[in-house]
Amino acid sequence: MKFDIISIFPEFFKGPLSCGIVRIAQEKGIITITVTNPRASAPDGKVDDYQFGGGAGMIMKPEPLVRSIRRTITAKSRLITLTPRGIPFNQDIARTLSNESHVVIICGRYKGIDERVATLCKPMEISIGDYVLSGGETAALVLVEAITRLLPGALGNRDSAESDSFIHHLLETPRYTRPNSYRRQTVPTVLRTGNHARIARYRRKMSIMHTLERRPELLPSETFNMQDLEILLEVMNGKNS
Repeated sequence: MKFDIISIFPEFFKGPLSCGIVRIAQEKGIITITVTNPRASAPDGKVDDYQFGGGAGMIMKPEPLVRSIRRTITAKSRLITLTPRGIPFNQDIARTLSNESHVVIICGRYKGIDERVATLCKPMEISIGDYVLSGGETAALVLVEAITRLLPGALGNRDSAESDSFIHHLLETPRYTRPNSYRRQTVPTVLRTGNHARIARYRRKMSIMHTLERRPELLPSETFNMQDLEILLEVMNGKNS
């Protein structure tokens, strides 16, 4: 997969893109990432100006952005802009985007982007949460990592991503490693039995319990079988074993 990021701060990405899964995926040739500065598409280097109608804050000009976009996209590209008015980003969207061959991400700055960029280029608009950042660079990193870890070969164990939170509309089960006892807290006995069926049921139960307690709005999207309904009743009745 190819990522193109359009940002006036290309240096922002040097550290994050050289770490962890994203670095490994680049080294394996699973992804390539190019960062383009729209200032290069502005004859005077100016990418922002005052708002028509007045108001605080500068607006990113349409010409440099549209030129940068048109030099980057192809007929097969998925163009994305990061904006508070976009659809909320989640694991389902990350999985959908992981099927693309080329993703182009526009990072806004200042008070926002001239509306004509959206009108002319028709990007998919995405928000990573109900809060405001100074620009789209941090959000772009979120998209790149969330998408990359779903690509074949990106993770050391291909099953790892399938057990993440939100993959099945549930929060992930609690995880433990050695030592067995730490500050009088011990690992649940069932996880040390070697009984795979019991362990699977326990993990499913903990996943359902934590989702019910912390993110109950996720549950209607999950598909439950008869054993899950039995587990759900146990959880609602307070049986935690």
